Amino acid sequence: MWLRINLNKRRYKRLTNSRNFRLLLALLTVCWFGYQQLKSEFQRPQALLVLGGDTEREVFAAQFARKHPQLPIWVSSGSNPEFAEWVFSEAGIESDRVHLDYRAVDTVTNFTTLVDELGDRGIDSVYLITSDDHMRRAQIIGEIVLGSRGIRFKPVAVPSGRAPEPMEKAVRDGARAILWLTTGYTGANFSQARIR
Repeated sequence: MWLRINLNKRRYKRLTNSRNFRLLLALLTVCWFGYQQLKSEFQRPQALLVLGGDTEREVFAAQFARKHPQLPIWVSSGSNPEFAEWVFSEAGIESDRVHLDYRAVDTVTNFTTLVDELGDRGIDSVYLITSDDHMRRAQIIGEIVLGSRGIRFKPVAVPSGRAPEPMEKAVRDGARAILWLTTGYTGANFSQARIR
């Protein structure tokens, strides 16, 4: 009888310690994400990062850049150079502020091709500009890729009037971003054959 009671006390104590540990872990996780959110609210972006794929994004970014005249602009695989240069020129943006990069073939490589260049220039916070229907996927990839180099971002959504992309695309590209983080390989060829 005494052995049974003693075992139950030990089991209860382990269970309580386990619950306390999980509660503490959950509390620390919430505090960490809260801290990161607060930190990003007070951190001023040092550049604009425009994800290509829709000319509306570049037109929006040109107008947005007028309100932030000190910030350089990176456009990742946007429209052809002539159109992009014309859009920014028409908005009164000096050409030396605009950096057009055409190495990316998809959303994951929009980030992976530029993250080190941004970091090398000492940029640790950017405005992330993309269409509202594309933003969820861009944020997931951005958290992984940009976050891996200590770069924070503030999302700026361009109204598109379209429904959000399927969650499968966000999950797939989030996994590809983790793959890039661990292996340096983006899986770009794989994504072209799968969900469009």
